[in-house]
Amino acid sequence: TTLLSLVQKNNGKLQGRSIVCSRLNFSNGVLAFSSAVANPSRSSEEKVYEVVLKQAANVREQRREKVETDETTSCHLLNEAYGRCGEVCAENAKTFYLGTLLMTPERRKAVWAIFVWCRRTDELVDGPNASHITPKGRPYDLYDAASSDTVSKYRVDIQYQISVLFVHPFVRVDLKKSRYRNFDELYLYGYYVAGTVGLITVPVMGIPPESKAATESVYSAALALGIANQLTNILRDVGEDARRGRVYIPQDELASAGLSDDDIFIGQVTDKWRSFMKGQIKRARVFFDEAEKGVAELNAASRWPVWASLLIYRQILDAIEANDYNYFTKRAYAGRAKKLASLTVAYGRAL
Repeated sequence: TTLLSLVQKNNGKLQGRSIVCSRLNFSNGVLAFSSAVANPSRSSEEKVYEVVLKQAANVREQRREKVETDETTSCHLLNEAYGRCGEVCAENAKTFYLGTLLMTPERRKAVWAIFVWCRRTDELVDGPNASHITPKGRPYDLYDAASSDTVSKYRVDIQYQISVLFVHPFVRVDLKKSRYRNFDELYLYGYYVAGTVGLITVPVMGIPPESKAATESVYSAALALGIANQLTNILRDVGEDARRGRVYIPQDELASAGLSDDDIFIGQVTDKWRSFMKGQIKRARVFFDEAEKGVAELNAASRWPVWASLLIYRQILDAIEANDYNYFTKRAYAGRAKKLASLTVAYGRAL
């Protein structure tokens, strides 16, 4: 059934609140839309927003009723499962892991479980345990047990997990689709590989009862952070992807700027390339700005790791500019000193 019934068409209102609908123009002609208005030919952003509305409604329902949890799994085994998830998070995302230590024990463990889920999607699809994974989500090993327990406790929409589950095989085998005609196609890809992660984590991070923000606005911000991170990855890895024959930058935008795949493969930084990249970076920063609006609406103990992730990832865009947009011989990254400084700033904003 369609989710559009959630949108009241009177004066663009959504459950009594105004829908933010913006059209952003960039110097290179790039258009970015943020809209919840349905029309006959909807963009990927509008289709994805339906998912945001669904999960927001799901969370509102959760607030009204008590979620029953399955107590058949041994508490000892679950603690061990979450502990192992924490070890994986600490090893692979040290900065983020540090931020989770300020969260309540229950939310911290759930974030660890989601982190591990996102890293294990390839294995879940075609690894040794693939035949044991069922649509009902019954756990097969300790990592799956932690994920299943988190889903039951926080009502994480399984649609997001399935989205991540099925897109990653294509990422691993060079995507089968190594070109994107326009930003609409790229946005949908960004939703699958990164936006879903933001949406999964909102119920775990939690929205405090005193928050006056619309639930869907918090989810929109989480989605924006995922998209911003993915766009940043793409801009940082232009040279690395080119060496693998991949070009994630929209083809129509390259053509409008007088560029082509060959210009990327040659790896020469020109004035035309610099001008083009400025527009690409500007768009990514707009998504980061949108993401900021939702961080303050999360539970106080959950804000630090999210702020840290946002600030540190946004620094990669600064590094691209500092490298003079040289994507071929230089890799843009945030240095350790800047990461530590960002942790301090993130902690202050979280407070």
